Amino acid sequence: MTEEKKNGFRAAVITSSDKGYAGEREDVSGTVVREMLEAQGYTVGRYVVLPDEFDLLKKEMADICDRNVADLLITTGGTGFSPRDCTPEATLAVGERGVPGIPEAMRQNSLRITGRAMLSRAVSVIRKNTLIINLPGSPKSVRENLAFVLPDLAHGLEMLTGRGGECAR
Repeated sequence: MTEEKKNGFRAAVITSSDKGYAGEREDVSGTVVREMLEAQGYTVGRYVVLPDEFDLLKKEMADICDRNVADLLITTGGTGFSPRDCTPEATLAVGERGVPGIPEAMRQNSLRITGRAMLSRAVSVIRKNTLIINLPGSPKSVRENLAFVLPDLAHGLEMLTGRGGECAR
């Protein structure tokens, strides 16, 4: 039996998927997010699948942040061009401060793999003491993007939650 490492950070996962919510499709992407976070020592305390509905997504994100449920909130799905894709808009509606470098870095890294990376509308914001990051809905894209940004998130989360020291050297 291996002992799970803990980094002290709490996470939540929201999957935005009409078919997943209706039980017509298994939520593979959200499961991938959860597994990757847990492998890095995050405690995933909330995991929910919601339809592509602006108000429901906005309400759930705000609740997670306002009730201090998680230090990191990862969403998957709803970042494309479909008329129902509204995750970035819901994220921006709850955000207090933007974090444009994270989605910029993900798109730049993904462009090495596929030109379709430029079609992602993912955003990242901070609300209170929670960092919110949008990921695409494809399990492959989730793995690629999260693997790219996850190693550097701990430093930002330390600063955001008051657990870190000064950045200046």
